[in-house]
Amino acid sequence: MAGKFELYTDEAGMHRFRLKASNGSVVLTGAPEESKELCLKSIESIRKLAPYAQVQEAAAAPA
Repeated sequence: MAGKFELYTDEAGMHRFRLKASNGSVVLTGAPEESKELCLKSIESIRKLAPYAQVQEAAAAPA
């Protein structure tokens, strides 16, 4: 079974999404959006960009 995107409204009334793996674990949580339409656009952007995304290690934060 494939993963799925879940749309929901958070406690502040903002529209958000989470990407869940087939085992139900949350893989990704989207930033809050003002509208459901903007939330859906964010999901579509992820679908388009993810196949081409490179993996990069972030530099360690200064102590």
